[in-house]
Amino acid sequence: MVKKMLWNIVKIGVLLVISVAALFGVTRLIVIAATSASIKSQTSNLSPAPVAIVFGAGLTRDGLPTPVLRDRVKAAADLYFEGKVQKLLMSGDNRFENYNEPQAMWEYAIQLGVPPEDIVQDFAGRRTYDTCYRARHIFGVKNAILVTQQFHLPRALYLCKNMGIQSTGYASDLRNYSRTSRAIWSIREIPATATAIFDVWIRKPIPVLGPQEKISD
Repeated sequence: MVKKMLWNIVKIGVLLVISVAALFGVTRLIVIAATSASIKSQTSNLSPAPVAIVFGAGLTRDGLPTPVLRDRVKAAADLYFEGKVQKLLMSGDNRFENYNEPQAMWEYAIQLGVPPEDIVQDFAGRRTYDTCYRARHIFGVKNAILVTQQFHLPRALYLCKNMGIQSTGYASDLRNYSRTSRAIWSIREIPATATAIFDVWIRKPIPVLGPQEKISD
């Protein structure tokens, strides 16, 4: 009798896990479908915008941008040189000593030839939600091109659009990433997208704020 009860509990638990996973998967597919038309892989297909928002993606042990982050900065610099944007908003994490994503992004963009006065650093872009929220409420961004990899763009577009930013996504997939990395990123986006929807419609968290620094009209 006890064994049967335990087995039933296990089956219920498994069904709950499968149901939640399916729900998360469906929300991811819905967001992908809703944002697909806003994602571009060629600069020629992009309409100009005042600002490119560049999302952080980690640093190496030496404090340099990871290859994924380098691609994001490089893609944003290309947009700048082609006249698609006038400013680059580098948003990343700076919570810990000796870990400064926006500074590393700023330095790399300068190496690529972007003038320092056209780069703005957001030191509190701890996650995608925070970056989009602060872009709208701290930096006054109303229209932007979002620069990140294809796997991340649906969530970034969903969040920024729900923050009131007219957004187009530019895929910064400038190299062939490993299958393992792409698989990990895709799997991680499933719960991350569900969390984004929950944050937008239910939780509505307020990230770290500060004085306003308007960078676009």
